[in-house]
Amino acid sequence: MFNFLKKAFGKTTEAIHEVTPEKKKKITREEFEDILLEADVNYDLIERLLESLPDTINRLQAFNSLISVFQYKADFKESDALPYVEMIIGVNGAGKTTTISKLARRYKETYGSVILGAGDTFRAAAIEQLTRWADRLDVPIVSTRQGHDPSAVVYDTILSAKAKGIKRVIIDTAGRLHTQVNLGEELKKMVRTANKAFEGAPHRKLLILDGTQGSSSINQAKAFNEMIGIDGIIITKLDGTAKGGSILTIADEMKLPILYIGTGEQPDDLISFKANEFVNTILDEIFI
Repeated sequence: MFNFLKKAFGKTTEAIHEVTPEKKKKITREEFEDILLEADVNYDLIERLLESLPDTINRLQAFNSLISVFQYKADFKESDALPYVEMIIGVNGAGKTTTISKLARRYKETYGSVILGAGDTFRAAAIEQLTRWADRLDVPIVSTRQGHDPSAVVYDTILSAKAKGIKRVIIDTAGRLHTQVNLGEELKKMVRTANKAFEGAPHRKLLILDGTQGSSSINQAKAFNEMIGIDGIIITKLDGTAKGGSILTIADEMKLPILYIGTGEQPDDLISFKANEFVNTILDEIFI
């Protein structure tokens, strides 16, 4: 796990080494502040993290400060419903289609069956891309033509899963700019339709955030959360950015579980996020 995390945060640790080229037993508050700034942690959060720290900081003190960001209670309740329906939300370019393929691979191996719903009917390319992944992973997919009603795809996908005894359902959604009112209404309709097809669905609404956007992705997250309520977050492309510290800002601002992080383009390049492992991976680059 730690090797995967080191890969994911490679560019972030390079930025850390620019501040502290050599590992130390203790660092100053100023060095800690500079490290967090380089990693794209929001400055207001940095000030709060530094409040209770002494002028020189050891590893345990730094760990306790950073891990405190994740000490919130999310309201999400797990469900043992079958099929278990997930709706995947996010703007175009965030890595939504690739993440769906990674989840599909994981669910097929773990639960034995998964079906995809190509609910982004706004872009023909989105339907084609998801269909290619379904073929590659040998999983069924429900799709329609560009411009058709995405809620119909939601309904048909869930009914197909129920009829065939498929355990997991992953539904893609349109990724237009989060400021568009019609997208919000479309997403709300898809959520209502899922519940009509199977009461309680979707059981989880997951937001995909592009890690290279750093803290600026917070506005996206808040907008989607206001639209339909988000249950969890997946952060992609972290292997290609020095903004790994934005995870702290996202967790602090959203108070939502970060479930996975994407570490590459292949179906296996998705790892479960654990806050203590994330913090220790960062601190391993700072302290002896």
